[in-house]
Amino acid sequence: MTPAQSMLRAATGLNLSKSVVERAIKNRMEQTSATDHDTYLQQITPEELTALVELVVVPESWFYRDPQAFVAMTDFVRTRLAVNKERLVRILSIPCAGGEEPYTMAMVLTDAGIPPDNFMVDAFDISPTCVARAKSGIYGRNAFRAQDLTFRDVHFTNAGDGDYRINDTIRKQVRFKQGNLLEFDLSTRSGYYDVVFCRNLLIYFDKPTTKAAIAKLEALLMDDGQLFAGYAEVPSFCQHGFSPLQYNQAFGLHKEAAAPARKPAHAPSKALPPRAARSIASPPSMPPVLSPALPVPAPRARVTAPAKAAAPAAPPAAVDLLAEARRLADLGDIKASENKCRDHLAQHPESAEAYFILGLLNELTNKPQMASDYWKRCIYLQPDHYEALCHLALLAEANNDDAGAAALKARAARIYKRQQAS
Repeated sequence: MTPAQSMLRAATGLNLSKSVVERAIKNRMEQTSATDHDTYLQQITPEELTALVELVVVPESWFYRDPQAFVAMTDFVRTRLAVNKERLVRILSIPCAGGEEPYTMAMVLTDAGIPPDNFMVDAFDISPTCVARAKSGIYGRNAFRAQDLTFRDVHFTNAGDGDYRINDTIRKQVRFKQGNLLEFDLSTRSGYYDVVFCRNLLIYFDKPTTKAAIAKLEALLMDDGQLFAGYAEVPSFCQHGFSPLQYNQAFGLHKEAAAPARKPAHAPSKALPPRAARSIASPPSMPPVLSPALPVPAPRARVTAPAKAAAPAAPPAAVDLLAEARRLADLGDIKASENKCRDHLAQHPESAEAYFILGLLNELTNKPQMASDYWKRCIYLQPDHYEALCHLALLAEANNDDAGAAALKARAARIYKRQQAS
């Protein structure tokens, strides 16, 4: 790691590549008329460091991004207020980028009929420019990517030239400040927040920084609070004291100490590691194992010609075999689940999803090398298989391969961004 990389990592916590850092330095040297690279770094001021940081942070966001998280948050806030109508629900958004996320929270809660005196959103970002933009409350077309833009007509005023300004009724519900999560003083904010949103930050951290950031977030969150992460970050939280919420596509978590006990359908066929209690009966769009139990969709009915009397019975549909494999794994019958996957592969030898499930099963039975082999086959067959990349990243971290883990996380993050944009 170069001195410049170390300096920016200390300032931001971000695990930045040499090319990204050098590109930012070159940009700032041109703007400040600096001519010598080493002299620029040796004489860098706090103000110049802030300007350099601005070039390496990633303030990408938009209104109503990953909307199921806001649905889950609203349900949770309603439950809080049903117990105590006078309560002030405190919500944290970090990093808040240009303010799209915290303003979305305020809009959603207002539209749900939550009184303004019952909630407040604190929003922090390491970038002063992002905070200034958020405080201005003025946004261009890039911030409005949701399919339904009704909220823009309700909560914004046309500011001309394609820009919109958020209304004061929403602005007053959000307090913006510049700040770095890793430098948070917990003396006055321990257990302070009912809800924390920290999405798509950890994917840029190395293993020690991820652990430190999650420790900060855990301390900020109330013991019975809820935290919402980015899709790529759920596995990391589950490794450090959190369990997933039962909300599809919300990517929400709570502290394991506060997780309600769930009784299995029947006793597992054999003892499994603690992570086996987490279901893999989830659709491909959710992180299996690290997701809550979800019902396996019933196979769609197919219209076929009547079978002839002498014809042999048709083999089970491929989707049925994988659904059955997930169901059996959730019940603890690992061997039967493996057999279903292999039956599926006999019919479809290039099934990435079957290899993915086999990887999960071997992970559950403490066979990390076999799990890794299956997941590598999975991404060989399907290079954009997001979940397999996430699990391989976790294995790389467990093996102290920080560079490999960072590369896999970055690759997964790029895939997720493409999926969201499509």
